[in-house]
Amino acid sequence: MMLDVVALYRFVPLERLEALRENLSCLCRDNGLRGTILIASEGINGTVAGTAAGTSALIEALEAICAISKGEVKHSKASHWPFSRMKVRIRPELITMRAPEADPSRQAGTYVAPADWNALIEARDVLVLDTRNRYETKVGTFEGAVDPRIDSFTEFKTFVEAELDPAVHRKVAMFCTGGIRCEKASSYMLSKGFETVYHLKGGILKYLEDIPPSRSRWNGECYVFDGRVAVGHGLKPGTWIACHACGEPLGETETRSAAYEPGVSCSHCIEELTDERARDLRARHRRLLQTPSGSQADLSTPRQIADS
Repeated sequence: MMLDVVALYRFVPLERLEALRENLSCLCRDNGLRGTILIASEGINGTVAGTAAGTSALIEALEAICAISKGEVKHSKASHWPFSRMKVRIRPELITMRAPEADPSRQAGTYVAPADWNALIEARDVLVLDTRNRYETKVGTFEGAVDPRIDSFTEFKTFVEAELDPAVHRKVAMFCTGGIRCEKASSYMLSKGFETVYHLKGGILKYLEDIPPSRSRWNGECYVFDGRVAVGHGLKPGTWIACHACGEPLGETETRSAAYEPGVSCSHCIEELTDERARDLRARHRRLLQTPSGSQADLSTPRQIADS
C-alpha cells in the first residue's frame, strides 16, 4: 500500500490547546493516521502518514480550525509506514529557539519560490545559509552554502551573533527542511538589523519536488524526521539509514565500520555504549524484527519533529 505523507505548519494564534489536542488525537485515530503533530499558542506543525482519504480528512479539519492552506502543506509518498504511532503534543514553541524577538506573525523574511532559488543563490552578493543541524547538513546541502555546524536550533542565535554582521552580510538567503525553521530564523535576523533576508518557500522538500536533477543546485539527499531517514529528487526515498540506537544518519562508509551493529551502535555512539545497554538494545532489535508490522519506522529512532 502506498501511503500519503503530509508535512504541514502554520504560525497562527491558537487557544484552548488541551481541547484541540484531544480533538486532533481522536480525528487522527479514527482515520488511521500515524505521525506527530505539535500545537502551541503560536500555531501548528506536524508530519503524518496514512491513506489519502485519511490525510484529506485531517487537512479538511485543520482548514476549518486554522486555515492551514495559508501555511505550508506538502505531500509525498512512502511504501512503508514512516511512523510507528500517532502523537499530538502541546509545546511552548513549534520550533524551539527561545528568542521572543523571533516572531513570524510580526515579521519574517521574503519568500523565494523554488523556481527562482537558483538565480538568487548564484548572486555574488548573497550569503547562502543552511539553518539546519550538523547531522542534517552531512546528508546534503546546497552548493556553496554556509554550514553553521550547530547541534540544535537554539544554537543558531549564537552562530549569528558570532559569525555574521548586518553591515557586511546585507543579503542572506536561508533554507531548511520544510520552511518552518526559516520563519523563526529570518524573523530573528531581521530583529537584529539584517537588511534583507530571503528564505526558500516550502523548504528543501519543495525544491526537490519541483526542480529536476538537471537544473538542481542541491548536493546529496535531504534528511527527514521519519523512518525514511532521507529523500532525494522527486522526494524518492534515499540511501541513508539511521542508527537505531542514537538516531544518527549513516552513509555507506559508516555502515561498513566495525562500530556499526544494526539496532545497537554506530561510530557516533559506541564509545558511550555499556554492556547493559547493548544487551537491552539487542533484545529490543530482536523483538522489533519479529513484529508483524515490520515497518522501517518500527526499526528506527528518528529525531524529534520539534527539531525539524
